[in-house]
Amino acid sequence: MSGTKRVAELSDKHLQALNSGQEQSRTLTEALAVDHFALLHNVMPNMPAKLSEAAAGAQPLGILKRMQAIGTALHDHLPAESCQQLASHPSDTVRGWACFAVAADPRNQDVERLLARLQPAADDLHFAVREWVWMAARPRLVADLEHSIWLLTDWTGSSSERIRRFASEALRPRGVWARHITELKQNPDLAMPLLEPLKADSARYVQDSVANWINDASKSRPDWVRELCHRWSGDSPSPATDRIIMRALRSLS
Repeated sequence: MSGTKRVAELSDKHLQALNSGQEQSRTLTEALAVDHFALLHNVMPNMPAKLSEAAAGAQPLGILKRMQAIGTALHDHLPAESCQQLASHPSDTVRGWACFAVAADPRNQDVERLLARLQPAADDLHFAVREWVWMAARPRLVADLEHSIWLLTDWTGSSSERIRRFASEALRPRGVWARHITELKQNPDLAMPLLEPLKADSARYVQDSVANWINDASKSRPDWVRELCHRWSGDSPSPATDRIIMRALRSLS
């Protein structure tokens, strides 16, 4: 079934609730069906004209660029406290905008500060917010890659599987909807401080991310992936590691 048909099958009442900010999306299809311009006007009926113009200009863009454009516009045209309030809005799309607003703030160009500001969103209960937050953080993380890896190593020990998953997902070499990270495609060993602590993670959410990370690497460094999986199979004989290895090698089988 096409995405257009799925959107057409959403009830008018539910789509109206999504666009009003009263409800959260339940699936990726619903998240992509949101009318961002309508949602913004419903959330902020008295917004500055320049913010409305920026949102209108973002409408034809792809979803990631649209989120970035609206988040940046929110930072540029709203007081800081107003942007902060959006981080706890009932709408997952609005909370996603807030992630990009945080990333657009020059005060958050320091990676440590940026991660501290975005950590609550990385632990959000909604799946879409957890995707938007790593996409918002990724450009800055990549710009200071080794320092970012060092900082995220602490996140691999979090009690929250959502935080642990962010640690690997944010720097996937070929992340979905994201620009590739050339350094990690060529030298995936740089990310071992993130991958090694997660090689036997008990959460499937984390296992899938680690496996996808390694599968990404297999497209450019199959030799590295085979050696890593062989080593892990000996060092960490567990169902969790076996599942990661099986999924990680799917493009090489």
